[in-house]
Amino acid sequence: MIYTITLNPALDYTAVLPELSPGRVNRLGPEQITPGGKGLNVSMMLRRLGTNSVALGFAAGFTGRELERLLQESGCRTELIFLPEGCTRINLKLQPSGTELNGQGPSIPREAAEQLLSRLDRLSTSDYLVLAGNVPPSLPPDSFRRILERGGASRLLVDCTGEQLRQALSFRPFLVKPNHHELGDLFGEVLSTPDEILSRARSLQELGARNVLVSMGGDGALLLDEAGGLHSARPPQGQVINPVGAGDSMVAGFLAGWLEREDYAHAFRMGLCAGSATAFSPWLGGRSQVDSLLAQLS
Repeated sequence: MIYTITLNPALDYTAVLPELSPGRVNRLGPEQITPGGKGLNVSMMLRRLGTNSVALGFAAGFTGRELERLLQESGCRTELIFLPEGCTRINLKLQPSGTELNGQGPSIPREAAEQLLSRLDRLSTSDYLVLAGNVPPSLPPDSFRRILERGGASRLLVDCTGEQLRQALSFRPFLVKPNHHELGDLFGEVLSTPDEILSRARSLQELGARNVLVSMGGDGALLLDEAGGLHSARPPQGQVINPVGAGDSMVAGFLAGWLEREDYAHAFRMGLCAGSATAFSPWLGGRSQVDSLLAQLS
């Protein structure tokens, strides 16, 4: 089974606002409310690709109930831990400017954190655990390491940055997926050429990552697999509409592709096309879009 963790999920309220006039009433255009959070994006994209998962995380209040309802409506299995106080945050996203106003989220008590950790004890070597996003400030500083330790029996897929990514490397994660900016930041460098990006991707393997998938925006992506293979490609053609969630979709596509054939070349292409399908869509992409984009790469 695949498990995803989202420690501070949200309801994303996305609306069209062609121009903001401060201090005056602004009328919003078309709007939608969707589940938000990197791990939840992975779970929802996996479902769209025909792969099941369990979404773990925290929720609170009436917004948390609506978050759970929307996830289950989309076909996702959820095991959210409901907190005694507060509300799941609402993030306002304005298009086409890309302006975002993100809520803080509820405080997570120690008892709830321990409850999440206890659920990870059941994971085995046949399971996959996706860790994506940052740890909210209400959790202790060692929370990410404790999650890694309790879920370490599974195959870890990590889409985090900075110190959290560095901590994960010692647990021999099955996959890490930084973008090229995050990869450079980890080493205090600006990576501007393919050779520089490849060199630092190899550094992540030397530090413990089994497979390294680096997204590079309009330049596509590259994968260094644990068998020594190098896979790289530019993205398929299409118009970028909304890149939010594209990286999460890439993780979902890679994992779904790997489970289909256990072939890294196929998993890489699936990841690249799933990320592109989402970037070319108002929200998350779908299986038919991914298959159409895969045909471009063949």
